[in-house]
Amino acid sequence: MRRGVFISFEGPDGCGKTTQIAKLARYCRDKGYDTVVSREPGGTPISEKIRSLILDPENTEMDPRTEALLYAASRAQHVAQLIEPALEQGRIVLCDRFIDSSIAYQGFGRGLGDGVRIINEFAVKSVMPDITFFLDIDARIGHERNAREGKADRLELEALDFHRRVGEAFREIAASDARFRRVDASGSIEEVFGRIVTVFEAFMAERG
Repeated sequence: MRRGVFISFEGPDGCGKTTQIAKLARYCRDKGYDTVVSREPGGTPISEKIRSLILDPENTEMDPRTEALLYAASRAQHVAQLIEPALEQGRIVLCDRFIDSSIAYQGFGRGLGDGVRIINEFAVKSVMPDITFFLDIDARIGHERNAREGKADRLELEALDFHRRVGEAFREIAASDARFRRVDASGSIEEVFGRIVTVFEAFMAERG
C-alpha cells in the first residue's frame, strides 16, 4: 500500500487554521481520499489529557521548559498512535499544528532556542509533514479575532508582543524549508480556501 500524505497547518493564533482544515477535509473526502483530521496538542486520549494541562489558564506557574516538554510528549504519543498508523494505511492526515509550532512558540516565543527542535525531533521519530500550509496573518489581527470570539486558553492570553515574535518565527521557518507553502490568510474564508486548494491540487499532481 502506498504511504499516505501528511499535511500540517501552521500560523499564529487567529489565522483561521481550524476553519480551513475542516473545509479541506470535506474537499478531500468529496474527491474520494480517505482523510483523517487531528490537532496538536491532542489527537489521542493521552495527548488530549496533556493538552488540558498545557492550555489551562489557571496553570500560570508553568515553566517554559515544562511547557515545551509537555508539547513534545503529546506529540510523541500522537505520532505513535495516530499519525504514523494512518500514513501506513495510505490515508491523508490533516493536522492543526505540528513540530513547527513548538519551534515558533517555545523556541522563539519563549526564548528556549534550539533545544526545542532537538526534543521534538526525538519525539516525532522522523515523521514529518510532506507539506505545511503556513497561514500568514498579522499578529494583531489574529489577536483581535480571538478576543472577539472569546478565546482564552493560556497561550492565547499572552501579550501581543509574544504573538508578534511567534509570527516572525513562522515566517523565518517557512522561508528556510521547502515543504512550506505560505498562504495569505487575509480576505474571506472562501478566498483563503481557494488559495489552499490551488496549492493542494498542484502538490497532489506532482506526487502523481
